[in-house]
Amino acid sequence: MTNKRIAPSVLAADFGNLQRDIEMINNSEADWFHIDIMDGVFVPNISYGMPVLQAIAKHAKKPLDVHLMIVEPDRYIKEFAALGADILSVHYEACTHLHRTLQAIKKEGMKAGVALNPHSSVDLLEDVINDIDLVLVMSVNPGFGGQSFIENTFEKVKRLREMIERKGAATMIEVDGGVTDKNAAKLVATGADVLVAGSFVFKAQDPPQTIKELKSLVNKEQ
Repeated sequence: MTNKRIAPSVLAADFGNLQRDIEMINNSEADWFHIDIMDGVFVPNISYGMPVLQAIAKHAKKPLDVHLMIVEPDRYIKEFAALGADILSVHYEACTHLHRTLQAIKKEGMKAGVALNPHSSVDLLEDVINDIDLVLVMSVNPGFGGQSFIENTFEKVKRLREMIERKGAATMIEVDGGVTDKNAAKLVATGADVLVAGSFVFKAQDPPQTIKELKSLVNKEQ
């Protein structure tokens, strides 16, 4: 079994001490930086844009997992590649021509991800699952950090894992929203490969230790 990954969500970091928090992730057992880009249109919140991503990329020593919660993501694919994104996830709900968008992301040398809102069924990805490197299952409604976990996510992850195996795809499953030490092991047991943790990590008294504990928790379950 592959090593399960932890991707701390920079949205929950202290923006007054961003470099310090980036160094913390660099020096921790975390695997990726998870970066949420919100436009205030697709989701009712605005996070940060290109200059902040550029600042993160300058100091980050681990892959940048960029999640676009924006309308018309196709307009910015080249730009995010130039800024250093390693994985670029677009929302199924924001893409009229999903297959074309996935091809455009891969053409720029990035891994292509598709994010699903809590109300969207995993069955919607049946026809393109072999073209997707990563499916990001939202376990809260996107837009704000610190929300509580939606229990139906376990079932979704399980169904998605079954589909990936049935189709012989190499797609990874990532879960984002309300991830804590209470649900991490079960998410991995149902088929998740990558867990995004925001508030749980950054609001902890000892974030590197919290990351370490999550990491050992999810890799013990295999």
